[in-house]
Amino acid sequence: MNIQEVIAVKVKEAFQTLYEATLENVEFQATRKDFEGDITIVTFPMLRVKKMNPAQLGEELGQYLQEHVAEVSRFNVVKGFLNLVIDDAFYLNFFANITKNETFGHEAPTKGDSAVMVEYSSPNTNKPLHLGHIRNNLLGYSVAEIIKASGKKVYKTQIINDRGIHICKSMLAWQRFGNGETPASTGLKGDKLVGNYYVAFDKAYKTEIATLVANGASEEEAKKQAPILLEAQEMLRQWEAGDEKVVALWKQMNQWVYDGFATTYTNLGVDFDALYYESDTYLLGKDFVKEGLESGVFYKKGDGSVWCDLTDEGLDEKIVLRADGTAVYMTQDIGTAIQRVKDYPDIGGMIYTVGNEQDYHFKVLFLILKKLGFDWSKNLHHLSYGMVDLPSGKMKSREGTVVDADDLMVEMATTAKEISQELGKLEGYTDEEKEELYKIIGMGALKYFILKVDPKKRILFDPKESIDFAGNTGPFIQYTYARIQSILRKATFDYSAEITAIEIDIREKEIVKQLQGYPAAVQLAANNQSPAVIANYTYDLVKLYNSFFQNIYILGEEDEAKKIFRVQLSKKVGDTIKHAFALLGIQVPDRM
Repeated sequence: MNIQEVIAVKVKEAFQTLYEATLENVEFQATRKDFEGDITIVTFPMLRVKKMNPAQLGEELGQYLQEHVAEVSRFNVVKGFLNLVIDDAFYLNFFANITKNETFGHEAPTKGDSAVMVEYSSPNTNKPLHLGHIRNNLLGYSVAEIIKASGKKVYKTQIINDRGIHICKSMLAWQRFGNGETPASTGLKGDKLVGNYYVAFDKAYKTEIATLVANGASEEEAKKQAPILLEAQEMLRQWEAGDEKVVALWKQMNQWVYDGFATTYTNLGVDFDALYYESDTYLLGKDFVKEGLESGVFYKKGDGSVWCDLTDEGLDEKIVLRADGTAVYMTQDIGTAIQRVKDYPDIGGMIYTVGNEQDYHFKVLFLILKKLGFDWSKNLHHLSYGMVDLPSGKMKSREGTVVDADDLMVEMATTAKEISQELGKLEGYTDEEKEELYKIIGMGALKYFILKVDPKKRILFDPKESIDFAGNTGPFIQYTYARIQSILRKATFDYSAEITAIEIDIREKEIVKQLQGYPAAVQLAANNQSPAVIANYTYDLVKLYNSFFQNIYILGEEDEAKKIFRVQLSKKVGDTIKHAFALLGIQVPDRM
């Protein structure tokens, strides 16, 4: 038990002993900085159990705890708040234990526990990854790592949306305008080349709409009857029918995209344990649509399309198969979920990392799976997140106005280089070391800026604002880590001795208290599916350490025991920063 749990037990015991009353809960809060204390108990809620003056209640509980809890050295009462001072020996003993624990805060999976599958990225194969995909990937990857650290087995996966009308648009545009060009002949990454043809399709489509409107058609009719769109729809039907030429072109262009994605994922620092392809799972989805028709979960309309009526649950009717027999996204998602459970029987839950514009889609998906009789559907979760905006406004893929993920990563490294050179922080580095460090700083800035915000909130991302060596930024925390490594390099003496009998400074105690909260922060971040908990925990730890660093001698301390303790404390802070940042997918440099 941690100290709060010990005290909670003793407070309940005190109520039974002093008042012959049962207290169900004990409420704690951080002690205000203007009062002495390490832990504060709020006595106001206790008045429902024992009606008396809150200050008197605090005094009596304080006396009991001082007598019965060895760690409580003294106390004070301020109105309805009982502030407890915890003996230095407790913090020294706790710290001595965690210095020996290299995986402090990270739990190993318990044998027999169910696993969690986390889906993220899940791109369309008609365009390169953009800034929105970056938030998706960083969020999904980090949540997976955090849940793993909390003690769960985790599978990281994506569904690659490699079929559908959007894919056919790029394919058709390449046939019309491509003149046989390839990534090799153009020097372009494959995903960028294919994305160019998605934009080319949209331009041609708009031109045809304008021509039809000029000839008397309404805009709505023109959008449906544009020849290039009809041809793309026919190509999709041919693909689903297995036309050899269409399928061969589809395979060729998708492979170009996969190769491009692989490079982006490597640079972004994310990976996957399993890949699923919509071109495979939509067939399984169609099979279950057929079963659902037979069981009455779905029904067929007069035009042959298949629907699910969810109006009794407060939702709408949802199409699961078009009149021409082609699948929709919902068909694929039904099949994908079922296939994953078949492939990984130990899955106890799935988390879908998808933007909040798909909130309704996932409500419908989870409800349909429940209606189909899958008990595991109750353990499906949508990790819904807000969009990422830039000062220049919203991005649009089909118009070619997106912020390309690869370009942004290069820009982050370039910005890190410019700022680092202005500050003159990299003397004595080789050119190769500098370039590597620029990437680490730039990516750390990007990832931290995005992950420190609660996933549900929309983000306005400013690259220059994110690369700041002061404030709540990735580079500020990376710099603190590098500062600690410098101290350790200069500590040429043996600092491995266990220190349990010194008077510790209030700043040192605050750091130990913050370290004590790391396991709880990991669990909270896992439960809330929010890397922001880890990001902000780490920032708070770094702020405390910098206050300590600026006000207390470390290597210059004359007392040998205190010097050893302060070096150990610095090392543990550095280790915790490294572990915490690893959960965010962020590297920390040994020198800056």
